[in-house]
Amino acid sequence: MSDADARVRRVLVEPFPGPGPLVSRAYSDLWLTQAGSEEEKKRLGSPANLPHPWDPPTCTDRRLRWELWLWLDAVAAWVNSEYCWEPSGTPFIPVCWPQHPHIVHELAVLADQRRRCNLAANSDLLENWHRYVLPGFLDRMRERLNNHCDDQHQPWPARGRQALFVAREAGIARTMAYEDDLLALSYDDGAQESLLTIDVDGVGPVAVQTGELLA
Repeated sequence: MSDADARVRRVLVEPFPGPGPLVSRAYSDLWLTQAGSEEEKKRLGSPANLPHPWDPPTCTDRRLRWELWLWLDAVAAWVNSEYCWEPSGTPFIPVCWPQHPHIVHELAVLADQRRRCNLAANSDLLENWHRYVLPGFLDRMRERLNNHCDDQHQPWPARGRQALFVAREAGIARTMAYEDDLLALSYDDGAQESLLTIDVDGVGPVAVQTGELLA
């Protein structure tokens, strides 16, 4: 066998992985709310109520959500293979990317922006993706990870700070600051009366002027 026969056959560049049928249907429905017939627009309703694949929390159907994760995983592998050559220079999307909400949110947008390039009639969108979208994503990912997950996933370094932020006492203090701001504005008596209490997520109704928990 010659050296030419022995070498591994591989295409020079891999195509961008397209979404599966359910994600594609979600995109199609969103398009129809703008460009479809009046009957289709009426059937689908407001696009605000439909799943947006670039915003994973809006994809609440279990099958759609699963397919979205598989697509984003394929996109992550494709980006690493096609654009990340030197690991010390260009950061690789880590194998633990689903455990990093910041990557999940941004990877979904990255995938959507690249998908739109395949629908364009010229290379303008792809040039923008190469010049701004992909480098911006990689730079932000590198800054936020800060080498924490190069070899294996590390616990969230900011977990303690977030625990302080969502604590009951901190929530009440923020709510009182919001209400002080609102009460400083000019309201009629009826409007001011309506501001005497406010519901705090995870806490309950809080008295505006005293910060007292009412329930």
